[in-house]
Amino acid sequence: MIANANLDLKTYSFLLLETTPKIIENDEEYDYFLSLAEDLLEKGQSKSLEEKSLLKLLVLLIEEYEEKNFQLKASSPNELVKHLMQAKDLKHKDLIPLFNSSGYTSDIINGKRPISVDVAKKLGKFFNVDPALFVF
Repeated sequence: MIANANLDLKTYSFLLLETTPKIIENDEEYDYFLSLAEDLLEKGQSKSLEEKSLLKLLVLLIEEYEEKNFQLKASSPNELVKHLMQAKDLKHKDLIPLFNSSGYTSDIINGKRPISVDVAKKLGKFFNVDPALFVF
């Protein structure tokens, strides 16, 4: 085993025993390890070398689970608009001021009109996201 010369193996072993990091297999384990990582992050610069090593391990496990389970599916621009509207609990009428037309707004939301660069910029600014998300 190659170990960091400065790492106190007894302390690190205790942290490992206490947290029991492993491959994350479900959302409950994901939430648990995410909570542990957040607690370590809150320590800021006062983390010990052993805690920093544990945090790196937890981040790897969390990232692997997220990559397998939370990948964003490719969405059409109008599906993205609908998703963002739903996430912000917005209705059709809330977007009308962007385009000054109820019909045009409906066409954008329902995918009947392509999203131009100008429209993408307006949507990006409105939703506070990168406008490139709306352009294929």
